[in-house]
Amino acid sequence: MTLLLLPTLIVLLCVGGTAAIAVSVQRDSIRDATAERVSDVASGLADLQQVHAALVAPDDSPAEAALQPLASLVERAAGVDYVVVMDLDGVRLTHPTAAERGLVVSTDSSDVLAGEHVLEMDDGTIGRTLRAKAPVIDENGVVIGAISTGILSSRMSQDFEDVVRQLLPWTGGALIAGMVASTVLTTSIRRRLRQHDEATRDLESTARMSRALREQSHEFDTRLHVIRGLVAHGDSAEALAYIDQTTTVHAAPQDSEFTGQPLLRATIEALGAELSALDSRLESDVDVASDVDDQVLLVVANLCRNAGEAGAARVRLTLRESDGRFVGVVDDDGPGIAPETAARLFARGYTTKADPSGTGRGIGLDMVRRAVAARGGSVEVSSPESGGTRFAFDMKVGR
Repeated sequence: MTLLLLPTLIVLLCVGGTAAIAVSVQRDSIRDATAERVSDVASGLADLQQVHAALVAPDDSPAEAALQPLASLVERAAGVDYVVVMDLDGVRLTHPTAAERGLVVSTDSSDVLAGEHVLEMDDGTIGRTLRAKAPVIDENGVVIGAISTGILSSRMSQDFEDVVRQLLPWTGGALIAGMVASTVLTTSIRRRLRQHDEATRDLESTARMSRALREQSHEFDTRLHVIRGLVAHGDSAEALAYIDQTTTVHAAPQDSEFTGQPLLRATIEALGAELSALDSRLESDVDVASDVDDQVLLVVANLCRNAGEAGAARVRLTLRESDGRFVGVVDDDGPGIAPETAARLFARGYTTKADPSGTGRGIGLDMVRRAVAARGGSVEVSSPESGGTRFAFDMKVGR
């Protein structure tokens, strides 16, 4: 029962929490937008030359007549509830209520008349407002008056209520959709739980494989450094002895007929020795003019080795160069590949062979796939009617 109720409870908590956050964000957003609006209006008016001229006029009456139409226009255009221009004594030169003009402002204006910008929530003659006050400063840096603009708190509350009303249908829709989704989720939970153990085993296998690869890579790099040092100093006999002592490499046959590029020849000879240890025979038919780099050798080596490990008695490698591409085929007389297996053969970690070491297999063919793809090529596997398995690949010459 708890398992069935859990998704529903999660939906309720998520939708409720999201709605609460959205409401809070909207409330803050409305207040921030209102504060920015009144601040911009106050600062903009404080910079107007018309306001400066009116404030330094010797008589307030002409100032009222000059500024009140401007203040009323700004109130309508900017959507604020009042615009008050005051002189250094705090006397209002403008106000939306005519009776308030010529009177001292009802709130403390000492800070703004001292040259500071003020943003506050306060009660005034028209009610509680969020107001901004900006000093009017002449060209000599002297404060000659101030501007006060504000928006009623009740208007901000009404805007907030409108937003909440708009949000409610979306919240209800999200709740309904979440309940439907939770029902679907509940029906699939048990199936997913059954899959959990298998996924866990896969992760553990991947982790073991990653650790083994890191360890093997580190060990391999160390041995390569040793071999390179021996070869660089001309100690080839010592290098061969070191290889024989530290690896399972078998001695290559000395009667190899392939006399092409040294790296390719050495690779084919090494593969022949390796397959021989698996009771398999390697046949090669190679005709290439361009240098065969390590990526091509990686593909060739993994395909041939895979065939020998699969139990083939004979493995044949054919490699040609045509129109700037290497075209190769590795076929064998082994047990072949079932169609359902062929579709998964190049997936990383997938293998048809046992893994008694526990360090992970299923790496080689994934490396083949990625190496071929990196050179704009493709690799395909098939099982001919005559039996065995055939890997065909092509890839661009050079990197």
